[in-house]
Amino acid sequence: MDLLGGLERVLHGKIKPMITQCSIRHLYTLPVPQSEKDPLILLAKSMERRRCNHHDLDDPLSTLECLSNVIDPKKSATNRNRYVVASQEEEVRRFCRGVRGVPLIYVKRSVMVLEPMAERTVGVKEGMEREKFRTGLRAKPGKRKREPEDEQAVEVPKHEEDELVDGEDKENDERPAKKRKTRGPKGPNPLSMKKAKKEKTRTEKAD
Repeated sequence: MDLLGGLERVLHGKIKPMITQCSIRHLYTLPVPQSEKDPLILLAKSMERRRCNHHDLDDPLSTLECLSNVIDPKKSATNRNRYVVASQEEEVRRFCRGVRGVPLIYVKRSVMVLEPMAERTVGVKEGMEREKFRTGLRAKPGKRKREPEDEQAVEVPKHEEDELVDGEDKENDERPAKKRKTRGPKGPNPLSMKKAKKEKTRTEKAD
C-alpha cells in the first residue's frame, strides 16, 4: 500500500511525514520475518525523525506514551504544533480525540480513512467562529478613503473667495463693451417681388 501517496490524497496536499524514535525502535523488534521487516524500516528511515528524547531509555516507550509526550507535552489538551496523527492503535486515537485540533487517520480494509472531527474539537471551532463574529460586530468602521476628486479639490477661505470674485468683476468692467449694430426692419426680398408693368404711352396707334 502506498502510505505516503494515500496520506496526500486524504489531506489534499503535500505532507511532511514524521516518525518518532520510539516507533523506529519498535520496528526492529516486530515478530515478523526479516524480509517483511526491512521494507518497513526503509520507509520509516525515509521520513523525518521526530525527536521524542526517549532514545536514552533501555526500552522504547509504548506508542501511546511516546506520542502523548510529543503532541501535548504540557498537558494542555491542545495540539499546538498542529500534528496530524495516523495510527492503527485504537488507544492512541482515543487519547488524541481528547486533545483539541488533532486530525486522525487510519486504514480500514485497505482504505485510508479520515475520522470525523471530535466533539471537543467541534466545540473549540464553534467558539472561535462566535468570537470572530463578535469581533466583527465590535469593530468600528474605518475612515472613508479619499476619492481622487476630493484630493484635487482645495477649500478656499471666505475672504479669499470674495477677493477672487471682486477681481473678476473689475476685470470685466475694464474690458470695453462691444458696440452692437442697430438694424432696422427687414424689407421684402426683391427677387420675390413682381416686376411693375410699364404704362402704355398714349401715342400708341389705334388699331
